[in-house]
Amino acid sequence: MARNSHSRIIGQFPGFGKFTFLFFVYLYLPIIVVMVLSFNASPAATVWGGFSLEWYGKALANADLRTAAWNSIQIAVSAALLSTVLATFAANTLHRLTGRKDATLAQGVIMLPLVLPEIVMAVALLSFFSSLGVSLGKGNLIIAHTLLCLPFAFLPIRARLQGMDASLTEAAADLYARPFSRFRHVTLPMLMPGIVSGFMLAFVVSMDNFTVSLLVSQAGSTTLPVFIFGMLRVGVTPDVNAASTLIILASTALVVVSFLLAGRNPK
Repeated sequence: MARNSHSRIIGQFPGFGKFTFLFFVYLYLPIIVVMVLSFNASPAATVWGGFSLEWYGKALANADLRTAAWNSIQIAVSAALLSTVLATFAANTLHRLTGRKDATLAQGVIMLPLVLPEIVMAVALLSFFSSLGVSLGKGNLIIAHTLLCLPFAFLPIRARLQGMDASLTEAAADLYARPFSRFRHVTLPMLMPGIVSGFMLAFVVSMDNFTVSLLVSQAGSTTLPVFIFGMLRVGVTPDVNAASTLIILASTALVVVSFLLAGRNPK
């Protein structure tokens, strides 16, 4: 009997399904509440007064909010582009060195931002910039976000490489194609869905980042999450709910597209 109980998968234990359901309700119910209240006609953010799109108009008409959103987009695009380029070269290099200890160590270093708490990275980056006297405005955030987004761009590209048919590049080499030509005409086209997926994930991570942005940002480089946090300090208002809903919908759409691209057949 004991042997049979140990061999059962965790999903078959009594009550596990209900516990999982309650966990997801606890996780996503606040997000759903924010989205519902963003259509609230009442000026009180937590008191329902009917359906209205008024607060979306006010959020989009807020000049400071638009400036923060534009800052976030500029920083996210730059950081996602840099991290995707670096991740592409890193993934290709590590793929050729599969099995070597130094390759495993290098991959661990790339994945380190996923393991370290964001507050630790934020303080380390702030100390680094301060000690060197680096004051580049948005450039500081682009450098910080590139480091933060690198593993998110790396994972889909690395997974794509592992699912590719190595015989195609070998055939190109047999036909006297140079290494750069093999990469450009064979590897890169098959790798492109993973690259686009990694870019989108990196973009979402950069757009939604708060901790690193709060500590590293300088005057004139306030990002959208930091700006919304400043609005929340004076109280939750319906236009904050509207802005948060727009961020949630945009992030969800990008993640879904990234997932679909990453799951496409390499052939």
